[in-house]
Amino acid sequence: MNGYRIYGIGIMVCLILASGQWGFSQSLKPIFLSEDGKYYLKATCLAQLWGRYVSLNPGSTISGYQKQDVWDLAIRRYRLQLYGPVAERVFFYSQLGENNFSTLSDRKLGFFVHDLTGEYEFVQKKLSLGAGLNGWVGMSRFSAPAAGAIMGIDAPLYLQTTSDVTDQFLRRMSVYAKGNLGSLEYRLALAKPFAIQKSAFFAPIRLESATHSHRPAAFQWNGYFAWQFRDHESNLLPYKPGSYLGHKNVINLGAGFVYQPDAMWYLSGPGEDTLTHDLLAISAEFFADVPVGEQGAAFHAFVNYSYMDYGPRYLRNLALLNPANGTILPELINGSGNGYPAFGTGQVLYAQLGFKTRDGLWTGSGMMPYVALQCSDYRAVDDPMLFWDLGCNFFLKDHAAKFTLALQNRPLVFVDGTARGRRNSLILQYNILIQ
Repeated sequence: MNGYRIYGIGIMVCLILASGQWGFSQSLKPIFLSEDGKYYLKATCLAQLWGRYVSLNPGSTISGYQKQDVWDLAIRRYRLQLYGPVAERVFFYSQLGENNFSTLSDRKLGFFVHDLTGEYEFVQKKLSLGAGLNGWVGMSRFSAPAAGAIMGIDAPLYLQTTSDVTDQFLRRMSVYAKGNLGSLEYRLALAKPFAIQKSAFFAPIRLESATHSHRPAAFQWNGYFAWQFRDHESNLLPYKPGSYLGHKNVINLGAGFVYQPDAMWYLSGPGEDTLTHDLLAISAEFFADVPVGEQGAAFHAFVNYSYMDYGPRYLRNLALLNPANGTILPELINGSGNGYPAFGTGQVLYAQLGFKTRDGLWTGSGMMPYVALQCSDYRAVDDPMLFWDLGCNFFLKDHAAKFTLALQNRPLVFVDGTARGRRNSLILQYNILIQ
């Protein structure tokens, strides 16, 4: 299927759903593989469409022309899933799609395999083993977020510790174990990282600041554990919802880790020896998503503390769907467009709060105003870094069709280690989920 046909299908789905014709069930019938219906394959489809205004970082250029701000349209995510029990104790999961397609993207590229996994259940609900390309990763529930059910405009992406550096948008080639032991949900995975040389973040020179080593990678250990005080969440798939919108009563305490020996390297001084450093990321978190009353209202809270050690002076930007492709201001660490240092060696405290109104208030399933804050204390930067995200979800039909309007505010960080000034982005998303 060529790129134009893929985007055409996505646009048609958007137009159909936006028309408000909710008479159909919005579900795709499974393909039954046995007469009794016990074995089947289920399909889902997700599209996230963005329109936004971005106040660009100082010095940003677009195709060589300096700009201060920009309006643009983009596809944040497009997903096709196919999964289900296909034989006794055997589970199959695959996901295709693309991320971050904009007017600056390479055309007719980017539609790729996100997941391809086979799994066998050895002990019912308690132990399943699987292998393949998958998102069974540490260190947090939102290291592998359910894209179609994110609470706000996007997940806290810094929790995807090596996203698209030595993994494929958080997915890794791995073997994993998962299950539930009473109220304890667990996942453990042994992953083989991808070669850094194939990443857009590959830097051919060695620096005094830690970067990802060019040597063949050692295996990476991942783990995540959650104690579930009330309703138990599904662990059929690795991806965790941001909010259940009052349909479940969930209160969890979680903790996790990512560890890879000799993952990083750096120079001990100008022209001196190359030293290696382990990658270690650990986190502890609280998640609550509880109904309030009996009319669909719900309260949401998530707090995460993370310690991340990528090695001395490590710092990496996040420039999500970057609307610029150049800069004339090298003294700005942020780089071009909407970039800011989101990953680094140090500590991060992240929190998000949201409240879903009763069903039928303004929109079919109500609204959900929210606020999120990432506070990062990275060793390579003198000042604490604050990233704000304020917004509101407008649910036409739960997560199946929703608009999200968000205002994001990011710091400007300079090579002297100080944060001076801030910039904003205003984003409108239309989320369409058919399952």
